[in-house]
Amino acid sequence: MRAEFLGVPVDILSLNETVDVAEKSMTCRQRCQHVALNVAKFVKMRRQPELWRDVVESDIVGIDGMGILWGCRLLGVKANERVAGIDLFREILALCNRKQFKPFFLGATDRVLQKMIFNLRRELPELQIAGWHNGYFRAEEEARVVEYIRRSGADCLFLGLPTPRKERLLALYRDEFGVPFVMGVGGSFDVLAGAVSRAPLWMQRVGLEWFYRLYQEPRRMLWRYLSTNILFANMLARELAGRALKSVLWML
Repeated sequence: MRAEFLGVPVDILSLNETVDVAEKSMTCRQRCQHVALNVAKFVKMRRQPELWRDVVESDIVGIDGMGILWGCRLLGVKANERVAGIDLFREILALCNRKQFKPFFLGATDRVLQKMIFNLRRELPELQIAGWHNGYFRAEEEARVVEYIRRSGADCLFLGLPTPRKERLLALYRDEFGVPFVMGVGGSFDVLAGAVSRAPLWMQRVGLEWFYRLYQEPRRMLWRYLSTNILFANMLARELAGRALKSVLWML
């Protein structure tokens, strides 16, 4: 079910439902572009019209961050759970292992990719990988990379690139890739490679995963969280105030 949150479409899907959509896309060879929405991306969208367009024109806009989930609930959007991008990534890889779908990985460094693939082959021994390519290529090399992916025969494509680069590449080439299910996964390659650890499960469940990331990378993450969270809270406050004012005027 699709709903609207502060002008942005969001898809109210569980993890299992999203995996089912991905499976249908790969089985029928019908394109499905997934984007994971969190607070940092939401705030950035407000400042970057191109990113806004790239996100809202995606086939699935999943609720990735706890901040978005809480914001939805606060504004009356009936969202039951977040679908963290890395959890979805893992579940689709497990699906590929069971059903012989072939993933392609684009992003990170060659070293991270090789370590991630080594780990995946131990964890998912039946996984058939269509190919991989690092994320360090220039704009003039994009056509070559797109053609390489198209020729791989992949069933799903995961972009381990930062925002807004991954969203821009998906918007530009989602049809040229020739891959049914396409999805940006941000820094998930680093996690699966073992280069970055994820927060304990209890911290994920109570919405403190951001605090764990801040503990790991305080210099890089402190300003990001301070700036984006304050702006996001301000957006929610203004929306609630506006709704309250309209209610009062209506009563008068």
